Amino acid sequence: MQIPTNKLDLFIRSVEIASYLPGRVRLYSNNMIGDEALAQQVKSQLTAFAEIDAVTTNTVSGSILIVYTPDKLRCNAELRKVEEYIMTHARRK
Repeated sequence: MQIPTNKLDLFIRSVEIASYLPGRVRLYSNNMIGDEALAQQVKSQLTAFAEIDAVTTNTVSGSILIVYTPDKLRCNAELRKVEEYIMTHARRK
């Protein structure tokens, strides 16, 4: 396993990747359960990427749903690498 190289990489490796479909990723974070401040921080940081269309968080389940347009996201080299990591580590595809 490679060492995370930036905050986004570290974040993705700290969550469970539940499912992946091009344009839709569901993650789970046990740390986010019951932590509204963390959920807002995650949502804020992810929606700061213009390539991401929507982020929905749920502090009851720790769920993070990320919706994006694949072609648009893949124009960003950093996000393309993250998507490739998610593709290979998702429980369901």
